[in-house]
Amino acid sequence: MTALPRKAATSQTLRFMRTLWRLVHGLDVRSKRMERDLGVTGPQRLVLRIVGRAPGIGANELARALDVHPSTLTGVVARLEDRGLLKRVTNPHDRRRATFRLTARGLRIDRARVGTVEAAVRRAMARATAAELAATEAVLGRLAVELERADG
Repeated sequence: MTALPRKAATSQTLRFMRTLWRLVHGLDVRSKRMERDLGVTGPQRLVLRIVGRAPGIGANELARALDVHPSTLTGVVARLEDRGLLKRVTNPHDRRRATFRLTARGLRIDRARVGTVEAAVRRAMARATAAELAATEAVLGRLAVELERADG
């Protein structure tokens, strides 16, 4: 393996990208472990956590809470329904609209505290200052916007 020139290897952009890749890998590994241990992935648990805090939330509101397009949630919600963790309640006045509630099994997963992505995030945040958290959120927010740009 050829070593990168010192300047390139230590550039701030490359160091930041390396940290991001490590983060993505860690999220993926923890999510797979959660699926094995809890029966849901990290993103699925996040949906359960939000519905658990806002029973009766609609699909559009759920998508806004997650900052994703509603179509992104279709598969996640379907899998949670199929596993008996989430219940869809159709609006009797407008059958096109539905809200979501957790089932008893969904509530148990919502209450889980050990071995989750959320637990790791909570521990890391507890060791950070308010200024560090604000700066991190700002930079990651800007990065998300840049990644969403069509012009690459």
